[in-house]
Amino acid sequence: MDLNLKKEIAMAFKLNGFSLRKESCLFLMENFANYSADDRKNWINKIILHVQNQQLHQSIIEMSHIKLAIKESSNNGLEESETIFNVINAFQIPKFNYNIERKKFLRDEKNSLKVDLYPEARWRFQYLLDRYILILQRTARNKVFTPETLPGTKQEKGFSLRKVEHLLSCSSRINEVIVLGLLTQLTEGTYYLEDPTGAVALDLSLVRYQSGLFTEHCFVLAEGHYEDRILHVMGLVMPPAECRSISQVYYGNVNTFGGPSKTLLKNSENLSKIEKANEDAMILFLADVWLDDVKVLSRLKSLFSGYNGFPPAAIVFMGEFLSCPYGYEHGNQLKTAFKALADILSQYPQLLEACKFVFVPGSADPSSPNILPRPHLPEFITEDIRSKLGDRVIFTSNPCRIQYCTQEIVVLRHNLVTKMCRNSIHFPESGDIPDHLMKTLLGQCTLAPLSIGVQPVYWQHADALNLYPMPDLVVIADNFKPYTRSYQNCQFINPGSFPRTDFSFKVYMPASRTIEDSQIPNEDL
Repeated sequence: MDLNLKKEIAMAFKLNGFSLRKESCLFLMENFANYSADDRKNWINKIILHVQNQQLHQSIIEMSHIKLAIKESSNNGLEESETIFNVINAFQIPKFNYNIERKKFLRDEKNSLKVDLYPEARWRFQYLLDRYILILQRTARNKVFTPETLPGTKQEKGFSLRKVEHLLSCSSRINEVIVLGLLTQLTEGTYYLEDPTGAVALDLSLVRYQSGLFTEHCFVLAEGHYEDRILHVMGLVMPPAECRSISQVYYGNVNTFGGPSKTLLKNSENLSKIEKANEDAMILFLADVWLDDVKVLSRLKSLFSGYNGFPPAAIVFMGEFLSCPYGYEHGNQLKTAFKALADILSQYPQLLEACKFVFVPGSADPSSPNILPRPHLPEFITEDIRSKLGDRVIFTSNPCRIQYCTQEIVVLRHNLVTKMCRNSIHFPESGDIPDHLMKTLLGQCTLAPLSIGVQPVYWQHADALNLYPMPDLVVIADNFKPYTRSYQNCQFINPGSFPRTDFSFKVYMPASRTIEDSQIPNEDL
């Protein structure tokens, strides 16, 4: 037995927090005894990486874990689960829980990918608790609360987060208090800050609001002093956002975005090469595509004709798909409209061969209640277009996620600006509304930081609305004017309403990560 080889293998696993069974170690020694030192090191690192992706709940590595890791490591080139373009339904998003002891996120195997629209009552509060823990762990490691100190320099004064429980236990005044909690009204006219340990009344008479749209049931950082069982707030701040490179460390290389791959495709070298090679690849985003409107159909024909010679990777159509309600005939009208669209698309074979057509329903489309996430359109409405165009058309949920090579894109069709502004406790006196919205959503790590009465969500599927870790692009199709914004390498766009904004839309170029405004001119009619 080569004791040096045994020590090398055991030490490599130990440094990554694993302990090998004796038979597992012997198995690896037999397989790698004839390899050169460099090749052996590369193989061991590959196996450790695949073992980490198995999301084990114990540190002891069995023989079965090693064999599975070797099998996965042996695939050359693109793996079976590596996809260039993939649309991920909101009900297929994996769920992760933060493990306080290990200080990392672990996949919840019991509840991931489980479709349950009416779960146990505990989920009514569990989804808020999960979001609180997510924001808390991110905020606690922010440099404001954990200042960096270089050797030999004076330590900077850092702030510390307090729990509500700590405040309620004190009978004397406490100055310079910062608390993270849920902004809510437990009694009419009085705002409270609530966390898992309790709730404290707020005095907002002298508060200064920072950037963001502060709504009821959003998490905030409240700064002020505590006296007489009231937190006198001097400043109200959104929790600080965190760039993806920092967040991803706490997930490892596991796939957090969704899809068939076990590992995160953002780190795929093969897909990165394909992405860079396809410099002209583009994805189009259109909202309010009224298929019963003659002008809209005419502009769509011009759009398809213009891109027939240079097909984009995908065209994303977002609802509503009819310009007005048709009562009990709404479903039949929509079915007829999709059938007509299939006939139009059939006239452009080059476009049809190379492009994917993704359909995201709006709030007025049948036949789901106004609850997020919203399922895809009923199959009886889309059966004609699917039978004619096959897998070129994809009907998905609202919101949904799109993976193009290493890019992660989140798509939502919702009039969010109006709803957020209407329910804000303080309307911003300065600044740009899209900027305030973007910073709010990233700070809250969700697409719906509203009370459940204002925007209902399916409790067990609230993770489908998460924006953590940050995606590359967030598309929020809104009746608000079109905009493009960027923050910490995450871009936000609103393509606007296609018929209401002179038939304009947004074009995303994944290779360069640029966004272009485009419009179909009048002369194309």
